[in-house]
Amino acid sequence: MVSSMLPRSAVVLAGGLGTRLREAVPDLPKPMAPVGDRPFLEHLLDYWIGQGISRFVLSVGYRHAAITEHFGGHYAGAAIDYAIEGEPLGTGGGVVLASRHLDEREPFLVLNGDTYFRVDLATLARFFLDHDADWCFSLFRTREQQRYMGLTLDADGRILSLRAPIGPDGGLANGGVYLMRPGALDAFRSFEGKLSLEDDIFARAFTSGQNLFGIEFAAPFLDIGIPSDFRRAAEVVAS
Repeated sequence: MVSSMLPRSAVVLAGGLGTRLREAVPDLPKPMAPVGDRPFLEHLLDYWIGQGISRFVLSVGYRHAAITEHFGGHYAGAAIDYAIEGEPLGTGGGVVLASRHLDEREPFLVLNGDTYFRVDLATLARFFLDHDADWCFSLFRTREQQRYMGLTLDADGRILSLRAPIGPDGGLANGGVYLMRPGALDAFRSFEGKLSLEDDIFARAFTSGQNLFGIEFAAPFLDIGIPSDFRRAAEVVAS
């Protein structure tokens, strides 16, 4: 059954400083920026709860009390735990820290707390299982050459390059929604310190021969750290 293959847990990277949104959120972590009359992070969790996620581990740092006090231990029927960074650990360090709260036997999602990408979880999970992936990237097509680095895939969806230029006719870009096997982090389990998800963890996974696959979704994507995306966020999450 489709429901039996769906991941139940997600790590959310929610420690962003929001420097590009300082006028809109001078005293809040970026995921708590107001969209409509609610924090962006509520909209993000609502979407993934609707997709079947029942437990979140929020990786938090900057002004984390704004998040922990707002959500507490439960939100909309989902359990919430926190991985609190004593010092900035980077996106990769945040994933490693948060993963220690999860069952090491079950695949889980990794989400950026400042992006919204309407990925269908059942489709992602089916592709992940069918390709025996260690990491499955959710991708979108774009023509924005200056804003994004592209990824290249073979005919089966295996990632051939994590950093490729977006051509004038467009290309595939990373949407920041990943489904992963816990074992994909084994090399970093005991690591204490700052790591980049892209430059350290993905690079190590790629060169060590892990199975990295990508699947394209024709779905809305926005990054609220970009002022133009932030201005249209309420329309996107409501659509």
